[in-house]
Amino acid sequence: MKTRGLLFALFLLPIGVNAASTVNPMGLLPTEVARLLIEQDPSVAAARAGLEVALQEANILDSSPYEWTLYAISQRRRIDNAPRSNEWNFGVERTLRLPGKASADRTIGEVTVEESQARYGDALLSTGRELMTSWVDWLVAERALELSEANLQATRTGLEAVEKRERAGDASKLELSIARAEMAEQRRASIEAKTQAWSAWSRLSSRFVGVKQQRIDLPSPVLIDDTGTFWRDRILAQSDELKLSKTQIRLAQANAERARSDKIPDPTLGFYSASEARNTERISGITISIPLPGESRSARSDKAIASATMARHEALLKQRQIEAQTASAVVMAKGSFESLQIANEGATAMQENAALTQRAYALGEADLQTMLTARRQATAANNTALQARAAALKAYYGLLIDAHLIWDLEHP
Repeated sequence: MKTRGLLFALFLLPIGVNAASTVNPMGLLPTEVARLLIEQDPSVAAARAGLEVALQEANILDSSPYEWTLYAISQRRRIDNAPRSNEWNFGVERTLRLPGKASADRTIGEVTVEESQARYGDALLSTGRELMTSWVDWLVAERALELSEANLQATRTGLEAVEKRERAGDASKLELSIARAEMAEQRRASIEAKTQAWSAWSRLSSRFVGVKQQRIDLPSPVLIDDTGTFWRDRILAQSDELKLSKTQIRLAQANAERARSDKIPDPTLGFYSASEARNTERISGITISIPLPGESRSARSDKAIASATMARHEALLKQRQIEAQTASAVVMAKGSFESLQIANEGATAMQENAALTQRAYALGEADLQTMLTARRQATAANNTALQARAAALKAYYGLLIDAHLIWDLEHP
């Protein structure tokens, strides 16, 4: 575990003013590193393969599903009191896709590709969010380990003060025993912090194979200077989920148009030639066959129209959900920042109080329980501030990812 960060060293820039440009916030993996990890993820690779499947599907739909059929018939005719006649009949035929159906199929193919592109973009976003969360969790676990080691050192210093006072006769053996028990507890907490840090790194490195441990200080976010309008408009414009819903509307509409066109069956055209009457008769001709449409064709058309209506409602629901989620995310980002400021103030005050109390104990001006209580309060306050920092960072980074403002997630 090499990473050791400064708690207040780095700051993120607000992007409310420069709304249209991408940013490179401190504390996250560089774009070239993150993008490689995201692209190598199995879910993204599967979505990329799905895009190739969609392209092939579009090629299939662009071509007619019908093929030429070749047939041949050989027969022997037996006539009473006449020689037998060897006869044959062969021909070719093919069903013709009507122009309206061909146009609908091409539209279905195009929209299928767009749908797959939206799924690919959504896979990038989901994987990016997971990478960000795992990365921040690891940085926070490393910072928690630093705090634990600092607490252990402070407890060790306190134990030395108790031992010194016990040798001087100013502290009882009970106080020394309590101080040693506190030292054991802090050693346990330090081991637990190391375990959590290793666990966080194991999750990150196992989920995103190839990620490297590198020294990145845990940054401090700032309050976003925007009312939320930018975030709503930006996220709606870049949302792959919404794009997917809209492509599904177009796909349903194209399928409805295809089903409407299919109410008129495709005709089959054929050419044939035959030989009969001991090869004294030659026959050639053209065949045309058209299925007689039944009620199922109209039913399939009605079903497709209903599906298109359902897709429109689902897209509207998805848009409202994204708007609600974005509004909530902006509020959470602002609220978590304000909570962080209060938590930092409390942690600073508690840390100063613990230092003063420990100094007072060393001078005989405070008892052991007062010193231990102050240190525990400082430890709890530091941990609370760290968790508040993690929540604020995740909220801010989450907005950047949803808005496609980092890691080259932006759509043209």
